[in-house]
Amino acid sequence: MSHDLRDAALDLLLGGGCVACARPGRSLCRGCRDALPVGVQPAWPTPTPPGLAPPWAAGPYDGVLRAALLAHKERHVAGLAGPLAVLLARAVRQAAAGPLLLVPVPSRPGATRARGHDPLLDLVRRAAGLVDGARVAPLLRSRGGVADQAGLGAEERADNLRGSMWCPSRSLARLAGRAGRVVVCDDVITTGATLREAQRALGASGVEVVAVAAVAATRRRAVARSGELSPRRLSPPPAVD
Repeated sequence: MSHDLRDAALDLLLGGGCVACARPGRSLCRGCRDALPVGVQPAWPTPTPPGLAPPWAAGPYDGVLRAALLAHKERHVAGLAGPLAVLLARAVRQAAAGPLLLVPVPSRPGATRARGHDPLLDLVRRAAGLVDGARVAPLLRSRGGVADQAGLGAEERADNLRGSMWCPSRSLARLAGRAGRVVVCDDVITTGATLREAQRALGASGVEVVAVAAVAATRRRAVARSGELSPRRLSPPPAVD
């Protein structure tokens, strides 16, 4: 049974309604599904962490997309994984050409057990199946002791996450001989601190990251006025001495 058929069956068995508009039926009604973004844009955070690889996201973290991501992550709504993986696959294709190794940002210790699933790893695996030449390489692990990021500013998030990820030698051993350009994947780009820490940990193990890809990116105040994901659009962030 395909992922989509399985998810549809679970929706029918469990009942419920659209996570965005509450209309009875599927977890994402046709109208709300049609409201999902169709393009991909550069998603440079403001301010941008120095050295961040080019970031791409399928859409802004609001409206239907925000509701779908939250429901998939926190409530494990089965029918949302398919459409969200399609969006991530689009961002991956824009980020780099294959062959690709997709490295998901690791969950915090205990988070997967508490949720009963690893939502990002699920999305990355599905997205890899939609991108020619892409494979999943879960190289990173997260250390304990990281505080909740909610309410933290860009600098506070960077300080909180510094040194929080690492790459086990056994994961690197499995990577040996698997040629591919490395793209770090996440569900949402906020300040870029998480992605930059993932990039640092991989770089410390000799793995170069060429780009980062996400389903969505938060709108900064300057961005919200223009309706774009980033005021820099295709331009890279300014060099930092």
